[in-house]
Amino acid sequence: MSSIRIDTLAADGTVLHCDISASADLDRFFSGEALEVRYDVPIEDVPEGVLAIPVLAQICPVAWTRGADVYVDEVDATFARALEDVKASLLAMHDFLDGGRLYARRVVDADPDAGGESALLFTGGVDSTCSYVRHREERPRLVSVRGWTIAPDARDDEKWDAVRSRVSRFADERGVETDFVEANMLSFLDHPMLLAHFSRRVDGGWYSSVGHGLGLLGLCAPMAYARGVEDFYVAATHWEGIDLEWGSRPDVDEYVRWSGTRCHHDAYELTRQERVDLIADYVREEAPGLELQTCNVRMDGNCGECEKCYRTAVGLRLAGLDPSDHGYSFADGDYREIRRSFERGEWILGEDERHMWADIRERVRETEPRSTPERAFFVWLEGADLEGLVAEAESPLHHRLFRAGARNAPVTVYDAAYPALKAVKTGVDRVRSR
Repeated sequence: MSSIRIDTLAADGTVLHCDISASADLDRFFSGEALEVRYDVPIEDVPEGVLAIPVLAQICPVAWTRGADVYVDEVDATFARALEDVKASLLAMHDFLDGGRLYARRVVDADPDAGGESALLFTGGVDSTCSYVRHREERPRLVSVRGWTIAPDARDDEKWDAVRSRVSRFADERGVETDFVEANMLSFLDHPMLLAHFSRRVDGGWYSSVGHGLGLLGLCAPMAYARGVEDFYVAATHWEGIDLEWGSRPDVDEYVRWSGTRCHHDAYELTRQERVDLIADYVREEAPGLELQTCNVRMDGNCGECEKCYRTAVGLRLAGLDPSDHGYSFADGDYREIRRSFERGEWILGEDERHMWADIRERVRETEPRSTPERAFFVWLEGADLEGLVAEAESPLHHRLFRAGARNAPVTVYDAAYPALKAVKTGVDRVRSR
């Protein structure tokens, strides 16, 4: 019978350590590493049922691909109910998920201290900055997670240091607290193998399309319990009217909860450009020196040349701001570079980027261009076939064939191919991550 079992669960100071075992049909989706999560706050006094949440949030979606059962000694009762709701949403979203049951020796209602705190997953990008602006009167804790776009190994230490410095500076200037969570969830999961099996069924990586709403929030549960966080916000990537298979949506995040904490999918009623507009109002009223960080190429600033940098810079100009004042080196000549990059298929794009450029196009129709190059770009964007541009920018055929071959390869064969597939996948998924 398909199953996953949590074998050990240990809290040592600020570190959570979890070992699991899986049946043969699921074992290949795990690397053999233990899940380790590091917090800024001691978690030894957090109830065992809450300590189980980070690992359950990673393994349950994998179990659901095979209709497998998951076994744990103790689980928080509120989170156990939340898993059922999240499972129903993900099964409705993805036809390759079959469900499964959670079995626990003890289902416990924890009794947290009512701290009245709020928290926000924060990167400093458009979405999370918009959510901070919306909830700044609550003075939410800003929580940054290492493990998705920044790997928890020495090669990425410099990037993580840049994130910590930038987020800490943002928080200090506003008198709010921070928490930094470090986890190895993508090397605990065999993410390339999950991709090899399911990439044809999702728009992006496993974590993007299936796992990251439940996964990232779940990683934060012990910290939130220890800090007395009652409301936990995660900024929306998409907005009303966009129905994409994406791991963080209202019908996922709004269901995530555990004793003492409810999670909220924030600003879903606003398009991305409307979020930029809200940030622009905040800049004019309170924060003239605000700099955004949206680049996935650099973490110590913005490269100014990738699709996401260009898209954000155009949005800032449409909101009446000078991108150069807010973290982006951008001039009129860059409009021609954007068009060239689109037409040459230089960017790996998906349906979400198509919607975001369509959102920009709607605002362009309402905006008077400020220069001849801007006017020429507006005219081109008005007539551009965004759906065609996205289709032409899909992953190269040899990447797709490589993944298809790995999908049914014996483990010994796959292990030999793993480094090459991992290199391909890491590059694609980090570019695509929000």
